[in-house]
Amino acid sequence: MLPVDSTLPQSQHWEAALALEFAARDGATRLTGCRHRGPLRVQKALYPEGATVCQTIILHPPSGIAGGDRLQISAALAEGAHAQITTPGAGKWYRSGGPEASQELDFAVERGAVLEWLPQETIVFDGAKAHMATRIRLDVDSRYLGWEILCLGRRAAGERFSAGQVGLHTRIERCGLPLWLERGQFSGDDRLLHSRAGWAGATVCGTLLATLPTGEAASLDIAALLTACRLIHPADGAEHGVSALPGLVVARYLGQQGEAARHWFTALWQTLRPLLIGRPAVPPRIWNT
Repeated sequence: MLPVDSTLPQSQHWEAALALEFAARDGATRLTGCRHRGPLRVQKALYPEGATVCQTIILHPPSGIAGGDRLQISAALAEGAHAQITTPGAGKWYRSGGPEASQELDFAVERGAVLEWLPQETIVFDGAKAHMATRIRLDVDSRYLGWEILCLGRRAAGERFSAGQVGLHTRIERCGLPLWLERGQFSGDDRLLHSRAGWAGATVCGTLLATLPTGEAASLDIAALLTACRLIHPADGAEHGVSALPGLVVARYLGQQGEAARHWFTALWQTLRPLLIGRPAVPPRIWNT
């Protein structure tokens, strides 16, 4: 069982933990470990692409995260395993009357393993107090492709994120050395949300990160890869960009529509996956429900 801080009374706040383990056996990836505490579950292991890729859908039955809730999700991929983790719908962070809510993701990917983290949008309600931390630990030749889409307020309902606070921390490391390290902290009345140096009045920000091949596979034509990705544009005409850093491809979206961001990231994933992972892109069917 994952260690979970129990200082908050269970009657007031959810404290949930989910620990997944994947292993490659006889040419197939198996979900060999699934331990949970509180309202976090995996319904079952799915194999829409055959036995090589294990698709898992994380369920959070309360349907949202309220003030004081603490969620911990971890996944450990053994050598040669390939796991694709997604969610059935948008994550929601509700208004808080006082305490901060938090979510910690900790993914460890051993040699030759592949992790795809493809969640749907995260919606932060006005007045929410949220802290989100993601750590991805890669081995020498393991691979990662994933994204995060953050929506401030419920634009369709005319709600802006005018109060509350959000803290973000994302770290991707290979063999203990950082490939990507990003921190962010802002509140509802932060001038950064309106500044051209920040959100520039946008309500949706998304980041896609994909590791580039290492070792003998590092001969990939990065310029051609970037050209292919840059021919794809968000349907809503939002600000966007695709670039390459040492060891990573980075795509950014800054606009007003979470769905448009997700569709753009999906189109990029369909281009990147065959080149970086060696498999055609098969969108999870849960996205269509």
